[in-house]
Parts: sequence; structure tokens; C-alpha cells
Amino acid sequence: MTFIDEIYAQEVLDSRGNPTIKATIILSDGSVGSAIVPSGASTGKREALELRDGDERFLGKGVLKACENIQTTIYDTISGLNPYEQTRIDNLLIQADNTENFSNLGANAILGVSMAVARAAAKSLNIPLYRYLGGANALTLPIPMLNIINGGSHADNTVDFQEYMIMPLGFDTFSESLRASAEIYQHLKKILNHSKHITSIGDEGGFAPNLKNNEEPLQIISEAIKKAGYKEGEQIFLALDVASSEFVNQKGIYSLKGEGKELCAEELIEYYEKLIAKYPIISIEDGLSEDDWEGWRKLTQKLGSKIQLVGDDLFVTNAKILAEGIEQNIANAILIKPNQIGTITQTMETIRLAQRNNYKCIMSHRSGESEDAFIADFAVALNTGEIKTGSTARSERMAKYNRLLTIENELPHSIYLGKTLFKMLK
Repeated sequence: MTFIDEIYAQEVLDSRGNPTIKATIILSDGSVGSAIVPSGASTGKREALELRDGDERFLGKGVLKACENIQTTIYDTISGLNPYEQTRIDNLLIQADNTENFSNLGANAILGVSMAVARAAAKSLNIPLYRYLGGANALTLPIPMLNIINGGSHADNTVDFQEYMIMPLGFDTFSESLRASAEIYQHLKKILNHSKHITSIGDEGGFAPNLKNNEEPLQIISEAIKKAGYKEGEQIFLALDVASSEFVNQKGIYSLKGEGKELCAEELIEYYEKLIAKYPIISIEDGLSEDDWEGWRKLTQKLGSKIQLVGDDLFVTNAKILAEGIEQNIANAILIKPNQIGTITQTMETIRLAQRNNYKCIMSHRSGESEDAFIADFAVALNTGEIKTGSTARSERMAKYNRLLTIENELPHSIYLGKTLFKMLK
């Protein structure tokens, strides 16, 4: 029987220059699987815990303790086990940590090993990772949600909303959608240059200009779509990640500092309604705070039948929290970030719960990323149908897009749901 023979952990750097973990699994048949763990900047307070060293190295952000946990406790827990038993291995990792949020061993240590086990098992069987995780049902190439203007905690500018995204729906294939998106991104850069705006980019590859309010990015993106020769509202749609937990106070008031506005939940919902009436916005992520469940109910009642309402900080890829949201009719979509919950098995459980209850799933990167393209395979494996992994800039973002292009070539009968989603919107 093939078994887990050796486990290594290494401190490497992510796309922001901060330390993260690279975990490596070596099987008895010589197969090797490695994985690099991402890290978020805008994080929900119920996320699983990243274990950091807290000493003088890397301003306290080192991960040597987590690496040590992999090579000691985790090695003792799973060495000698069958690598194809992903669920059993992940459950043993959960038991070994024995905390609600992985504060003992670190979610970064647990996830790195969980991902690396899946990779090693796929290599041992000589099949792609998406096929190993998804079986014969792995067929859907995801619609990309490309973050092309950054604000909030992803950029040092005056824009309150964290991400302004384009969604290419009016195309038959993923590759056509990606091409259109890349062309729009280049035209956006030209427009910003012409208007004397800075074209520095944020953590996820979007531009981070100083603009006068939170609507101006939508105006500029609309112009870029037109300049690129595409039709807004037919081929290209818009999406927002508001990340409102970042600008709400303890009294539940949302402060749009870029516009000098203080809004209650009802007023912020009205603000969104005006934007939706003016622009083809089809998705809003974290439109209200992770703690404002009453506001979320009102938001879902008002807009849930019109657009996609995505819970990120709200649900943190946690099946228990998602189940509460389903029961209370809150949101209609969930962002999927494996490092929010800790293991591949837990992530898959959350996705399947969402899909059974007709919640859309969006596989997502984090702002601190690497060349690891695991989530590209994962999105195809679980047929999430959508993916967020940044703009068409920065190599750690392009690694995911390029992996999806490769998968599309490997799957001649793959499905791309862009036009299907467009018809549903109509």
C-alpha cells in the first residue's frame, strides 16, 4: 500500500513579501506534492487562525512555529497513512489541533498539509488535481471575476469599496472571456494615464487611483469596456466587493470616508439600489457587516432576487455559519476561501451545502498569494462556476488564469456558464 512517508515544511514568502508555509508530502512510491498557503488582509473575525511567531523576525509574522508543528505533531498524526483517504486525514488533523479555529497548530499549517496530501495523491495516481478532487463531474470552467480597481484595505487610496470587478458573461469559452478582460484592463490603464491618474496597482493587481467618490471607478470601468469594443450589460457586467466590515463602527454606522457620508444599513442598501439602477452590477460581496445579520436580511429581501449577494466575512467558508444563513434567508452566494476554514474536506463540505441549497459558490484567492494555482483546479473540481483571483496582472494571479487555460485545453467538452448566467439575469 502507498503511504505518507515524509513531511516537510518551509517558510517562504507570499506576494506581499510576508512569510507563509510551503508544505511538502512525499509518498512511499516517490510521489511528491507541495502546497503554499495564502494569507488575507481583509479577514473575517470568525476565520480560522493563522499561527504567527510574534517575535522580532518579519515584524512578528514569521511562521517557524507552524512549520515545526507540521514536522512534529502533524507528522506523528498522519505519517504511514493512506494518502487517498483525504477525509480521514483531514479529520485526524482537526482532532490533533483540538480547537474550534486551529489556534493550537495553526490553520496555515493544517491547510498546507491538507493541500499537499491531495496533490501528492493526484500525482501518485497520475491524474490532474481537478480530476482527483472532482472525479468525472469536474467539467465546469469558472467565470472569472476580475478585480481591476482596488480600494479599501487592498490599496492606499481614497476609495472606500475594496474591489471593483468585471464579469465576462457574453462569451462561449473561458479563454475568450479572459482575453476580453485582459483587453479591458489595458484600456483602463490607458484611460487612467490619459487622465493623469496614478497607475500603481494594489495587492490583487487592480489599479489604485485616487478618485473623488465610490461611483467614479464604475464610470471609468464602463468607459474602458466601451473603448475595448465590448458591450456593457451584454458581454461584460460589473461586480463589487464592498468589504463593509472594514468601515462600520460599533453602532452599526457605515462610514464612507471618501465621500464624507455616514449611513445606516437601510441607507447603504438604498445607495446600492441607485448604483444597480445606473450600472449593470450583478454581484455585491459583503454589502453589509459580518455582524449585521438584521441588515443582511433587509438587503436580501430588497436585492436578493435581482443580483448575487455574496457572503465572505459573513460566512468565512464555514458550513455551520452558512447553515444559519440559509435558515434565515440571508445572502444567496458564498465566497470560498480554503484558508478561512482549514482543510480541503471542510471546504468541500461547505461548497456542497451551498450547492444543495442553490447558493452560488465563488472560489477565491487571498490578497497574499503565491505561484500555487491549487484553487484553479479546485474550482473546476467542485464546479463552483465562478472564481475570484485578481486582475490580469501580477504573476501570482496569472498563475491561476494560466492554469485554467491549460485545464480548458485538457477538457474539450468543458462547460462555461457565462451565457447561461446572462440568460438567467435577463
